[in-house]
Amino acid sequence: PTLFFAVPTIYVRLVNDLTARAGVDLSHMRLFCSGSAPLAAETHVAFEALTGLKILERYGMTETGMNLSNPYAGPRVPGSVGTPLPGVAMRIVTPPEMTDVAPGEEGQLLVRGSNVFSAYWKAPQKTAESFVHDELGQRWFITGDLARQDPATGYVTLLGRSHELIISGGFNIYPREIEEMLESFDGIEEAAVVGVPHPEWGEVPVAYVVCNADLDQAALVSFCRGQLAGFKVPKEFHRVTSLPRNAMGKLQKHLLRE
Repeated sequence: PTLFFAVPTIYVRLVNDLTARAGVDLSHMRLFCSGSAPLAAETHVAFEALTGLKILERYGMTETGMNLSNPYAGPRVPGSVGTPLPGVAMRIVTPPEMTDVAPGEEGQLLVRGSNVFSAYWKAPQKTAESFVHDELGQRWFITGDLARQDPATGYVTLLGRSHELIISGGFNIYPREIEEMLESFDGIEEAAVVGVPHPEWGEVPVAYVVCNADLDQAALVSFCRGQLAGFKVPKEFHRVTSLPRNAMGKLQKHLLRE
């Protein structure tokens, strides 16, 4: 085989395995691809350091097929899903007005193109709620993903699902930012952050982590405080043996909240 397609969890395990087994020959491999969930920049960098090969990360959905991708021949940026594919248009907007954000700002990702589906089967209400029309009458699909586009390169970074956004005391918290920071802490393989109800702040972030060693919670809290604004530091840390995922490898955060 010369091609390898996997979800980020598999790449985390490959990094661990390749770290333990030096000298694995991957010279026959042409391409490693990642999809279905955001790949941590830390994992991307570690994999390249171990293999000399850069993972190609891309972004698509069942409703659209592929939308964006890092290039096959060109810079592959850790933590980014690249730029729109030919024939795909995108916007990053602020709901509910759906006005375009300023360059480099965060917002909700919309896409348009011949790749986008026309309707959900026998679900007209869901279909109507999933599209918005601009002033020219063009129909845009609301992906439900939060994103930011680098104004200099055009590369897009996914920040998480809009329904996963945590609003704590009026401040927006993007779980993916905290998760990537936690996954850079020594011994943590994977992390998931969810918002839980709080009587004073509305919601607060809580972290679930998969560790390959004993977790020094005091050191982790100190690390977080040095990396994050105070309101973003998780109020609780729970160590788990694995994170719940579906058959496609997508994280099922609602199961953590339960």
